Amino acid sequence: MPRVLIPLAEGFEELEAVTVIDLLRRAEIEVITAGLEEGPVRASRNTVLVPDTSLEAILNQEFDMIVLPGGLPGAQRLDADERIHALLTRYHAEERFAAAICAAPRVLASAGLLDGRSATSYPGVVTIDDFPEVDLLNVPVVVDGKVITSRGPGTAMDFALQLVECLVGKEKRDEVETALVREI
Repeated sequence: MPRVLIPLAEGFEELEAVTVIDLLRRAEIEVITAGLEEGPVRASRNTVLVPDTSLEAILNQEFDMIVLPGGLPGAQRLDADERIHALLTRYHAEERFAAAICAAPRVLASAGLLDGRSATSYPGVVTIDDFPEVDLLNVPVVVDGKVITSRGPGTAMDFALQLVECLVGKEKRDEVETALVREI
């Protein structure tokens, strides 16, 4: 069973984090949420989540994917955390998945993971002026190798379903999506 790490920083976007957690678990993927610090984490609209653990406690564990939820100031806090950058660098070197949505693709860009890749983000978060080596696309979800990016809260379900497909295949994605009774 694939394992996914979702770090939660104060000010994360609720819709993005909870949608990804929920859909990955529906696909029988093990999801571990980790707060940057011990204890509950307050999201951008004051929803409080209790992470499974702290980031410090799982730094040496193995995961198949790391998923960064967006939201402000959550994504800025992820970007400022040296442990997140170290994990991203390690995962990239080991050819594991790194995914980010909304404002969080900027964390991937800052860590150098988007250099020479196509990506998307919340409008204005990753810009050509700041990151000229990134091919920015105005689409809901972009998969470029082992890097997956998405636009924002409105694309969270598409993003989560794409993560399911990347980790366990199209058949499982279709099974999860069908059970959601999602009309497209």
